[in-house]
Amino acid sequence: MQTILGYSAITSGVALLPMFVSIIVVASGGVATLLPRFGPRPLITGGLLIGAAGMAWLTGIGVNSGYASHLLGPLLVVGVGIGLIYAVALTAGTSGVAPQETGIASACLITGEQLGGAGGTALLNTIAATATISWLRGHLHGRPAPHLVQLAAIHGYTTAFWWCTGIFVGGAVICGTLLRRGTLTRTADVPGREKAVARS
Repeated sequence: MQTILGYSAITSGVALLPMFVSIIVVASGGVATLLPRFGPRPLITGGLLIGAAGMAWLTGIGVNSGYASHLLGPLLVVGVGIGLIYAVALTAGTSGVAPQETGIASACLITGEQLGGAGGTALLNTIAATATISWLRGHLHGRPAPHLVQLAAIHGYTTAFWWCTGIFVGGAVICGTLLRRGTLTRTADVPGREKAVARS
């Protein structure tokens, strides 16, 4: 938005608000209504596939792309996917854990989320920068014109978006394979909970 469309930092932030709104709406609604009925497996897997669809849609951007025509729809789709993933994963990760261990379970989840976010951002930045430089080397004859620099940046972004698509799909396959079917285990059903409560 800033590099190609010339948006200011504030305008870019406002332009991303629809995605965050969709994350909040889907996260709250997904956990409250869908999770008790279907369990985490279809929701997390579906969220990852929805996120993959949004990322694949974003690969259609170009130098002359408009916000409403090329960015708003994909951002909303990605927001729906992320909303399903994060809220359901957090709830599932702490479900069935003995009360005295919920803090540890939650801390492990948040730590993994932070590490994944930092590592993922660094990886995708590296991929985008490498693709941009590679494109410029293959198309550069003399000093790069501003239009060529923009095309190279678009190539870097779309390459990163394709990698994101693949990561989402890979995550969907892993979660669809490893997550248990059915609804979540209630805390009252955790083996040994009665003994832990009696000891406390």
